[in-house]
Amino acid sequence: MGQVIVMQFSTLDGVIEDPSGAEGTANGGWAFRYGPEAVAGDKFVLGPILDTGLMLLGRTTWEMFARIWPSRTDEFSRKMNAIPKLVASRSLTDVSAWANSSLLQEELVDVVAKRKEHQDIVITGSASVVAGLRAHDLVDQYRLMIFPIVLGEGRKLFERPLDLRLASAEQVGQAVRVVYNRAV
Repeated sequence: MGQVIVMQFSTLDGVIEDPSGAEGTANGGWAFRYGPEAVAGDKFVLGPILDTGLMLLGRTTWEMFARIWPSRTDEFSRKMNAIPKLVASRSLTDVSAWANSSLLQEELVDVVAKRKEHQDIVITGSASVVAGLRAHDLVDQYRLMIFPIVLGEGRKLFERPLDLRLASAEQVGQAVRVVYNRAV
């Protein structure tokens, strides 16, 4: 049985909006102020999941990644380009710009519930996708890279109470990588 794993960059106050600055928000780019240690490579320690899992992305995240990853050739980038990618979008009609991408044709919740029986599903960014899956209790694990900044405003990952269990915490550069599992 697989897991649904959510990976997010987060501020200390839980803001996940525009960590790279690509969205052009007033507070954007906060994750990249602390050097490459916490933002480059397999920072969420996915390891073999990149070889056997499925990546699920919303439109905005997919469009940003489709501009970045295809031209990169390091080992981690090759794995990102090779992993099958499912794109949840009502407006996109063509996802050929990034190898191994396909549009979600069925209901998100139904597809994830079926697929997680057989493989891990990794979600990066894609806050509305995560919120939809969380509403149906389909998220098993959160891997967060928490940066030492408080923004005071912006979209947050958690908008309502949720009980989680700490699995690990590790300093990565100026950030802290924490892994929380769903409370059973």
